Amino acid sequence: MHSRLAAQDVGELKKEIDELREQNRLLQQQLQQQREMIDKLSGKVSGLQQTNEQSQSDLRALKASVENAPAPEKPKGLSLGNVVISGEGAAGFFETQSAGKYPNAAFLLDEARLFVDAPVWGDVYFYGEVDLQTREESDLGVYLGELYLQWENLGQFWNQDQSLNLRVGQFYTPFGEEYQYRFAIDNALISHSLSDLWGLNPGLELYGAWKPLSYVVAVQNGGISTLNDGTADKSVAGRIGYDPASWLHVSVSGMRTGQLSVANDSVSSEWFGSGFFTPLGTPATTIFQANMAEADAQAKWKSGYVRLAGGYAGYDDNHPGGGDHRDIYYYYVESLQHLAPKFYGAVRWSQIRVPDGYPIVADSPAFPGLSTTDIWRLSLGLGYRFNEHLLLKVEYAFEQGRLSTGGLRDHEDLFAAELAFKF
Repeated sequence: MHSRLAAQDVGELKKEIDELREQNRLLQQQLQQQREMIDKLSGKVSGLQQTNEQSQSDLRALKASVENAPAPEKPKGLSLGNVVISGEGAAGFFETQSAGKYPNAAFLLDEARLFVDAPVWGDVYFYGEVDLQTREESDLGVYLGELYLQWENLGQFWNQDQSLNLRVGQFYTPFGEEYQYRFAIDNALISHSLSDLWGLNPGLELYGAWKPLSYVVAVQNGGISTLNDGTADKSVAGRIGYDPASWLHVSVSGMRTGQLSVANDSVSSEWFGSGFFTPLGTPATTIFQANMAEADAQAKWKSGYVRLAGGYAGYDDNHPGGGDHRDIYYYYVESLQHLAPKFYGAVRWSQIRVPDGYPIVADSPAFPGLSTTDIWRLSLGLGYRFNEHLLLKVEYAFEQGRLSTGGLRDHEDLFAAELAFKF
């Protein structure tokens, strides 16, 4: 009896061992299948990474073409069929010291603009801007801002869609980069840099991008009049941008205002130092011009950025007495850092130096400006962006300089608070 039980135990034990061996074989088979699956997935991930790297490269190229286009993209507003109407503006409180523009603590409608965007035919689009109020204007008149036809993707004819685009009409002069951020909703601060170079003029413009490079070049009238051109010589401006990495952008710009006439043009269309490039000689026979160069750079990180620019402008005229020449040097450094997801602090230091003196308006009410050899501005601000359509900001700007007479230029500090919006 005992031997039969032992034999039965041995048989059951052998059966259990066989079952364990079978389970082990199945586990090894499953493990091999998992290893093969992991190898396949690894190959797919590697392929996706390569595709992602190419996509990132393509994205940087596309980003360059968008970020370095001659003007910032406007918000999509009310659609009426194919016509899109949008707008933006700002209102606030401005107070300067006794020698500034706002010594009486003024409530101001700072900006008000409407935009119209509509397709015309294929890749041809219409874009128009009605300027109801700009800080630099002295009244609330209705003015024409940008208005042009844009023909996109001309490069498609040689399989380079973004390499060539065309604008014809009236548009902002593509010199430097600050003009792309000067509207209140795009500007981290309320003030601008002291140089604040921008212009609006009729002409023809070409722009595009190829991989990390972008470019824009424009030929425009050069004078302030939008109805005619006072001289045959034209303004020529251009910029080349380079994006070596997704967080870094650099560019160089060049411009000549063209030869302008005191009698027919009065002043240049290019804005500088809160005023226009203006002649030093007043006789009607005076011809004047400015030639400029500028370098810009921007580095971005997740919660902020730093921008800097520096440039030179050479002014010349032919008024009796041998004419005048002025060497004008300017620069600014601006940085923004988010202190919370919607709350940020911003600072900008800017300066203009003209050894022989030149009229600069800055934050004074004098026009065409006080003859100044050196002036600086330190702007400190805080902002709260409710969303991309609404921004509240406050700023204090220190401003001081030296007049051509040797006297001190001061009492122009600015305090301002503003609410900017777009729709």
